[in-house]
Order: sequence, then C-alpha cells, then structure tokens
Amino acid sequence: MSHTPGSTTPGRGPAPVHDIIVIGGGIVGSAIARELAGHAVSVALVEARSDIGDGTSKANTAILHTGFDATPGTLESRLVARGYDLLSDYARETGIPVEHTGAILVAWNEEELAALPALRDKAEANGYHHSRLIGPDEVYAEVPALGEGVLGGLTVPDESIICTWTTNLALATDAHRRGTDILLDHAVTAITVADDITTLHTRGGDVHGRWIINAAGLGADRLDALFGYDRFTVTPRRGELFVFDKLARPLVDRIVLPVPTKRGKGVLVSPTVYGNVMLGPTSEDLTDRTATGTSEDGFAFLLGKGERLMPRLLEEEVTATYAGLRAAIDRSDYLIEADADQRYLLVGGIRSTGLTAGMAIAEYVGEMLTASGVVLKERDALPPPPAMPYIGEAGVRPYEDAARIAEDPAYGEIVCFCERVSAGEIRDACNAPLPARTLDGLRRRTRAMNGRCQGFFCGSAVQQLLNDHTDHDTGRGCARPCHEVTS
Repeated sequence: MSHTPGSTTPGRGPAPVHDIIVIGGGIVGSAIARELAGHAVSVALVEARSDIGDGTSKANTAILHTGFDATPGTLESRLVARGYDLLSDYARETGIPVEHTGAILVAWNEEELAALPALRDKAEANGYHHSRLIGPDEVYAEVPALGEGVLGGLTVPDESIICTWTTNLALATDAHRRGTDILLDHAVTAITVADDITTLHTRGGDVHGRWIINAAGLGADRLDALFGYDRFTVTPRRGELFVFDKLARPLVDRIVLPVPTKRGKGVLVSPTVYGNVMLGPTSEDLTDRTATGTSEDGFAFLLGKGERLMPRLLEEEVTATYAGLRAAIDRSDYLIEADADQRYLLVGGIRSTGLTAGMAIAEYVGEMLTASGVVLKERDALPPPPAMPYIGEAGVRPYEDAARIAEDPAYGEIVCFCERVSAGEIRDACNAPLPARTLDGLRRRTRAMNGRCQGFFCGSAVQQLLNDHTDHDTGRGCARPCHEVTS
C-alpha cells in the first residue's frame, strides 16, 4: 500500500486503500484506532468535525468508573471493569490528570436506603469488593456540606475523576504516532460496498477501506442504516451541568452519587480535575442531535436538586453551564457486532461509561476482527505513549515549574489568569501533532478561557496567539516564537 501514515489532511495522488477505517474521533473511536494501529495494518480515523473529541466525548461527567453498578453479566460490565484498569495504567504512562477521590452513594429516603444493600451485592457480583454500607453520621463525617435528611450511604472508594479532554487527545495522538491517518472534516454522507473495498463518500472526499468500524456515537444508527441495518435507534439524551468556582472545592472532596434509577445515574455532585465542583447532569430525551444548548427548565431542575443535595454549594459562584448529548439506544447493553460479509463492525450504544471502557472496547473490537478473519499481527516496535501536557489542578502546572520557566520563559508568561495558562502552553497546543485549530480546541488542550471570566479578559490575547501560531493555509501550527506576539 502506498500512502503516508499519520497525515491529518488528505494527500495528493491516488487515494490510498486502508485496511481498516474507524468512523468517529471520540474516545471510543480514538481508542480503537490506537489499538489497531499497534498491528501490521493501515488505519484511518474519520471524523465529521474539525477536531478530535469535539462531540459527545467532550461533555460528560468525567468519572473513571469501577463498574460497580453495571448490570452483572453484561458486555458493558465486563468492559468497564477491564477499561478501568487499562485507562488507569495509561493515565499514569501519559500524564492524563486523574484524582482518586472515591465516591459515596447517598440515600435520601427509605426506598433509596432499602436499595443500598442490593447495590452492594451488585458490586460484588461485578467483582468489586470494596464497597461498604455506612450510616448517616459517617456520611456527614465524609461530606459535611450535604443537606439535611441523609439516611445512609454506600462507599465506592475507587471511583475517580479524570480529564476526558486529555484522555481523548492522548488516545488519538497515540494512534497518530502509530501511523493512523486522521481525517478531520470528513462527515460520511454515503457508502458504497464493493467486493473487497468499501468507499466512504464524505464531505472531505472519498475514503477507501477494506474493513469499516462504526464508532460514530450519536450518528451510529444512521451509518448503520447505510449498511442495510435497522436494529437500533439513537435517542440524543441531553445532560446539563453547572460548574462552580474553585472556591467551592473545599465543600466537595469526593464524588457524591445518587441511588441510580432505570433512567440513569441521576444528579451528582463531583469535584473536577480542574479544581471546580460540578452539579448534574439532567436527563432529557430529545430528537435534535445538535441541541447542546442549556435550557431554563434544566437550570431550574439543577437548582432544585442542588438545594436538596448541598444548599451551601448554591451560595458559590457558577463559573459555567454546559450541556452534552449522550447516545442513548433502545437496548440495555453495548451493541458491538461484526458483519464479516460486508467487512463491517458496529460499536453502538456506548453510553457515558465509554470514557472508562474505551480501551477495553478497543481490545474487544480487535478480538472480533480476528474472529472474522482479519489478520492482526502485533508490530515489532511501537513508539512510546505520548507525554501529554498536564492541565489538572493536583499536579505541577507549567507556571509553577521554575526549572521549566528558566529553560523557556514562555511558560512563565501568563495569558489566561483565571486558569493560569501560559503562552508556552498555547504555543505547544498549536504546534502539537494534533494541533488546536479553534478557541474551543485550545480550551480542551490548555484550559484557556475556561475559568471565572470565560475569556472576557483573556479572549483577545488567546485568539491572537492562536492566529500567530497557526498556518491558516493548512490549519497546522507554525513555529513563531511567543515573544514575537504582542498583546
């Protein structure tokens, strides 16, 4: 095969034929591309948007789940438990921000209290043996700021918080380093299946592959239909959240979970790896797959829940509100199936647990491809995992690293004062293997404009740095030094 691996824009000359094309640049698609690119096959990752991780994966509760409350015996249960171990190890290797805060499920009425022993038994059935039933006094000792009326709780000491943005970027960067062609702005509009090659007709041009993997999230059912299937329907489920200022963090040092219902895990209160506190999400089924705006009803709902859960939290400033769409389907488990005749594999129904399960899903996809006759021979040598820029709050950020600043003063030149983001970090994000091309892309890579002022004070300076570090003909970074940028 004649093509240059790792490109992020279509090349010239005859279109290459990839052995495997993965559709969807979220966490699951990026994890699959990374896993498969570790073998002697050529891989392309096709993404409809202009950046990796710009869909469902960017807006979730960012919890690294143990899988304690999954339905025992399901594929989801198995892959979440495996994914927890894989992603925990990978985070340590790459520098993805993680904090092992632990969690407490809190019962507020007799019905919820009565459900706690069954949840503990479910955790045991899932192989998680560290949960413990506790009384109200111990719940308040762990989280004193909770509102009145707690009847009891269940501890889950290994639940953690993670940076979903860095996770997605690390997996995609790793896939890129392993030779994956990452094709952005390639929304799939039609598919032609021939005897041995499938052509994806996209808004960025035709892409050819021997096997197609559908990890398209909210669009997975529509792509599935292009292969002749009618087996599931994606319902966009909007979840709205409040993000409170860092001054609220002393109130919440662990994840406070509700007792889950059939509709979902309910409204939680959780710290974030960026030093904030999050309240949410709501759960609202929609028909519009682009409806990521917040709503008056969502605000009212969260305020009501917050007043009950932690009234002191509502005295703190709300830094931001946002909404994300989850790809809910009319099935109770992950839907991962292969069609060897069409050389097509569906990865559907991956709910919010996909953040945790992504790397395990990728392993499972590899097993299914092998069972379908695809030869996956591990490559003899792979590049090391990428060292990701650290944007968490618990570790050392560049502006705190005197040795780093002495070597490169740009890391001491603060541009975003709310989040302490330096000019050096913005420069690096614009010149990374998968560079930031928009202000939102910079937010996810650096935290710039993500603080109290939401870019009111720093927005113009950040935009100027983005402009000066981007080659607008290619969308790639350029090497202009930070000290040449004027404010």
